[in-house]
Amino acid sequence: MRRPFLSLTLITRLDPVAHVYQSDFMSNNTVPEILFSSDLQQQVTTRVSGFSPIAVDDDGLRRAAVAIVVAKSLRNEEAAVLLTLRPTTINRHSGQFALPGGRLDEGETFEEAALRELREEIGLDLPETAILGRLDDYPTRSGFCITPVVMWGGEAADLQLAENEVEEVFRIPFRELNSPHIPILTPSGHEHPVLSAHIPTVGGSVYAPTAALLYQFREVAIRGLETRVSHFDQPTFAWK
Repeated sequence: MRRPFLSLTLITRLDPVAHVYQSDFMSNNTVPEILFSSDLQQQVTTRVSGFSPIAVDDDGLRRAAVAIVVAKSLRNEEAAVLLTLRPTTINRHSGQFALPGGRLDEGETFEEAALRELREEIGLDLPETAILGRLDDYPTRSGFCITPVVMWGGEAADLQLAENEVEEVFRIPFRELNSPHIPILTPSGHEHPVLSAHIPTVGGSVYAPTAALLYQFREVAIRGLETRVSHFDQPTFAWK
């Protein structure tokens, strides 16, 4: 098992943006629940498999894959996406949040890498038939190109976390991803703004690239839109 390949970062749970939006989410959350069901599975499958992802062809970037896994909430009947918290004991990107994933091994496809990383990081062993499709490649300022692979994870119960890679797994409800407050766009001082998303379940704000991937997933799978996100910038702390 390898250490995290790049930062897919959430800032601390007490960041200013989280503070601004926390009370609104807590006191006036009118976004309806989206239930984990066969109808939802059909919807997500149809929309993701029918999406035409944009691939980035750049030999100068290191290739990586992440898994966007749809799973059932452990608290209720809502649908959710799995998000991991990196332990504070690792050397790079400690205490940050990430989608399960990592660098491709030699000869691997993006799908194979995403499935392998799921097994290694959180003990979730899914078959190839769980793969629904890909979203757009996202080139990072740290020199990676991330390919998101969307999967249907079912109950995803009894996860076994690799202690040197994952401290905790969160299940982010579709309802939170579908919030009208997502995305939050902040001037970056460069051509495009930084994209972030406040996620009440983790009590803080996710930033691109993770937030960009989750936002595109929301747009495609939940809303049926072909929204592109690879142009959105990342905060400077995610450039390393």
